[in-house]
Amino acid sequence: MLVPGKILLDHAFKNGYAVGAFNANNMEQVQAITDAAAETQSPVFIQVSRGALTYSRMTYLRNIILAAAEEHPEIPIAMHLDHGSDLELVKKSIDLGFTSVMIDGSLDPTGKRALTFEENLEVTKSVVDYARPFGVSVEAELGTIGGVEDEAGVSEIHYTDPDQALDFVKQAAPDSLAIAIGTSHGAVKFEGECILKHDLLEELHKKLPNTPLVMHGSSSVPQELVVVVNKYGGNMPGAKGVDIEQLQQTLGHGVSKINVDTDGRIAVTGAIRKVLMENPEEFDPRKYMGPARDALMEVVKARMIQFKTAGNAPKIEQITLEQAKELYS
Repeated sequence: MLVPGKILLDHAFKNGYAVGAFNANNMEQVQAITDAAAETQSPVFIQVSRGALTYSRMTYLRNIILAAAEEHPEIPIAMHLDHGSDLELVKKSIDLGFTSVMIDGSLDPTGKRALTFEENLEVTKSVVDYARPFGVSVEAELGTIGGVEDEAGVSEIHYTDPDQALDFVKQAAPDSLAIAIGTSHGAVKFEGECILKHDLLEELHKKLPNTPLVMHGSSSVPQELVVVVNKYGGNMPGAKGVDIEQLQQTLGHGVSKINVDTDGRIAVTGAIRKVLMENPEEFDPRKYMGPARDALMEVVKARMIQFKTAGNAPKIEQITLEQAKELYS
């Protein structure tokens, strides 16, 4: 069932685990994510980027997620806009029925320039003010992680400043805050050792003891999946992600949502390449999209276990709009 993201965030925050947030672009990905959540009894964020919304012509992907929620009414699902660029995109997403939105006020709408603190605050407050009457949860971002996603991003990491974060949350009052402590988008996150600033995370949690924190760019880029891609004609030199152990160390320090996209892309790509290279005569999409769905499901299940999400699906009755609004009163 679809629920406001705040319900999942608050439950994770209170119980010391992180909800996995997985990006989807098509039916097979949505099925893999929800099937994994059902098998592990995990709450889940299904994330849709602005690029995915454009690719799916706005309505198709929304309806696929609604179908998944209907198929698994026992699993609380937040339909989440990932990296919303401006208020207009947020409005469109809420009109589509999204229960959670992210406004990425760390970057301008083109995704090429970092916004100032004041610019970020202004756009975030406008989104919070708009979303509240609809009972929709709002995720904001302060600081910038490196890498590019959906052709948006900056090359340098600008770590989140704890004092600024406190001021930002006091003024904008988002339901969660995406922070920068060393992760990045893409398949090449680290050239050397994976190092996250856990001391910075602890300071942020002390400053914001009641605010769920979000980790973007947190794919681990499993080398066994990269090997499959490269073996069957791919070219992913230097692919390296975030160590799972380092992600697990963030649990209990306010991190309540961890975003994973690249891992799923690699799993899907490797499975498709393998089928088509081993069976060059194959032209039935079901014969390669099915294995792709299975491969992604295994990745999602593993993350749900590693993030301690498994078995933590809160028991939730159907929520009305009025009840959703009351979450923010």
